[in-house]
Order: sequence, then structure tokens, then C-alpha cells
Amino acid sequence: MSRVWFTGDLETVATFWRLDRRDGVTLGFTTHDADLWFDGLLHRASPGMVPSSIRKSAGFEPDNAEVRGSLTHEAISADDLATGRYDGARVTIGLVDWETGERDRLYTGTIGSISQEDGAFSADLVSRKEDFARDPVPRTSPSCRAAFCGPGCNLAAQRFTIEVRLADLDIEDNTLSLEAPSDAALDPALYAGGALRWLEGPQAGMTMRVIGMTESRLMVDAPLDAQAPPGTRAFLREGCDHTLETCGARFGNAANFRGEPFLPGNDMLTRYPAPDGPGPA
Repeated sequence: MSRVWFTGDLETVATFWRLDRRDGVTLGFTTHDADLWFDGLLHRASPGMVPSSIRKSAGFEPDNAEVRGSLTHEAISADDLATGRYDGARVTIGLVDWETGERDRLYTGTIGSISQEDGAFSADLVSRKEDFARDPVPRTSPSCRAAFCGPGCNLAAQRFTIEVRLADLDIEDNTLSLEAPSDAALDPALYAGGALRWLEGPQAGMTMRVIGMTESRLMVDAPLDAQAPPGTRAFLREGCDHTLETCGARFGNAANFRGEPFLPGNDMLTRYPAPDGPGPA
């Protein structure tokens, strides 16, 4: 049976946060004036972070929560917030007794929108109940709806991923040139729509989408860090344009194509019938 909190006039209770970022970094914070260690994680003292509101319901409507705080702790920087390191991070909010270590979770969700103003940040949290609001029935589409190497596609990501090293980057154009360890020339056409995941350097753990290409350079969808030195290692995965021709001819995976390329569209309703032969003279 869970503990009933705040039954007395004075209790040794503090709020704690656990952040599990998508790049593999996990951070813990507490409103206590000293660091607390539990659940295998050091929760650092951060009295400036407070849950401004938490609303929970017994129905299926999404639970809402919001966290506000000041950018005073070295673990949370404005640059990390701006570059999206906290986008989609899993958040757990709860109460902990700093004397006994007894604790209880109040809220679990993911970070939605983040705003910054005057050295402070505000994050809206989205609960798992949000999944109930999504339509699970797939809509028809001429292109494949499955993520490349994801569920439904069923291709192994390792087959289409190589380790590369940074040759040079251009901050103004947000493009970079990469080298393969085997010194083989990279074909940028294979990686259009692919993904680049940094293994080291100032952006280690971050994944960027390849949105453009030239003869020897790739353009990504997130700002590059000028501090990244040449030789920085990364994983580069090929891309897919989600057409049946590419799925069958290039990947030999037409059996798993998740689309309807030959299904007539809505324009069929507006077409006029073509006569079978010439009309009357």
C-alpha cells in the first residue's frame, strides 16, 4: 500500500524529476537543498525547478503537466534546449522522503513544447494517455508509411549503416563532408533522407536527418556545431524515398511495402468517361 503524503504539519518531503533523454543521457533533480541518491541515479539539488501544475484524471483524456525552472544548473543549458537534446525526453515526477528514501511517482510523460524567456524555461509535458487520442487505423497512401528499417519495413538497420568520420563542415550552409574508414568514396545519393548519429564530439548522441545533398556534401536538418573537430566519428544510415520502385529494385523488400501505389485517388470521381469510339457524324 502506497504512503499517504502530507498527513502531518511538517514532513521531510521533496519533489524529484528524472529526465531520460533520447541520446541516452539520464538526469535527476530534486527540490531538496542537498543531492539525493536513489534508483541508481544522483538527483542533484535544484530548488529552482518546480512543477507549476499537474492535472490527472480517471478517464482517457490526456493528463497535463508543466514544469518551470531557471537555467542555473550546469546540467541544463540554453544551448542544449535550443538544439533539441530535451525534445521528446521521458519525464518522471514524484515525491521522495529525504530521510527514509521512500518515494512515489506522481506523473510520467514526455516533454512536448519548450519555451525560454529571461534565463528561465518552461516545458509542457505530455502523458502516455495522449496515445489514446491517436487514430491507430492507417490511411492509404501511394508511398510507404513505414519508417526505413523500422516496424513494418523489417530491414536490419546494420546492413545500411556505416561508421564515418567528419572531414569538414560549413556552418553557413549547414553542410558537411564525411569520410568512410575504408577510404571508399561515399555516394551522397544513397543517403538522401537518411540519418547521421554522432558518436563523439560536442553533439555526441544526437541524430540528424539528411535533407539535402550535393556531389560530395550532405545537408542536415539540425544546426552543426563549429567546435566539432575533423575526425569526429558518427554512424551514417542510408535513406529511402518510400516509393515501390526503390523498395523493390534497391532493397528487394517489395513484399513489406506499406503503401497503395496503384489505388485510384479522389480525382477519379471528377474524371469524365472517355468515349470508346468516334461519336455520331
